[in-house]
Amino acid sequence: MAVAERDARQGISRPGSVVDGVYDIIYHRLMSLEIAPGARIPIDVLARDLGVSQTPVREALSRLEREGLVRKEHLIGYSAAPQWTRKQFEDLYAFRLLLEPEGARLAAINMTPEALRELETGAADMGSGEPPVDRNTRYSRFARADAKFHDDIMRISGNEIIRSTLFNQHVHLHIFRLMFHTRVTQEALEEHDALLEAFRNRDPQTAYQAMYVHIERSRDRLLSAFE
Repeated sequence: MAVAERDARQGISRPGSVVDGVYDIIYHRLMSLEIAPGARIPIDVLARDLGVSQTPVREALSRLEREGLVRKEHLIGYSAAPQWTRKQFEDLYAFRLLLEPEGARLAAINMTPEALRELETGAADMGSGEPPVDRNTRYSRFARADAKFHDDIMRISGNEIIRSTLFNQHVHLHIFRLMFHTRVTQEALEEHDALLEAFRNRDPQTAYQAMYVHIERSRDRLLSAFE
């Protein structure tokens, strides 16, 4: 198969950013568990599979390493990050419950019409999505949109310590790897709506409570991944 034909089949466009295309494909495979947690990711094999040189694969994997989805070991190479244990999961949610409700409270205080419109647009994109595509791509886009929605709230809060601490834990990427094989429920979207309503009213206490409930329910939905 010609490189151009293979690129088209794999979703990599030329000209343009080959690295971005390779990154997207590996990201989808990691999030969907097509690349299993802990599995080795041979650069040469992946490059042949995608019909590209090893350089964009290395760059994409380096980016994914910064995001916590892959690991690199000396003399061994890259592998998918291991799946979380239940203890790690429970610790993370205890951590989120300490920080994110307070971030939502501060965001309600600092909310502007422009910031609110940005959050509403992001929430609408999650609810409606783009025209049907393959399940992996649709799911990965939802994961990214949800991560951005939460990060935007923390940005609006104005507390960069809270925001950077949560961001550096790569919370949503790991959570969505857990829930790939479960349905993204309507409940989650309704919980986002409750947050938005609190932000529209610039109601700090209601925003705090809405975020607390959202995280608690998210935790409860995901516990089935460990059963």
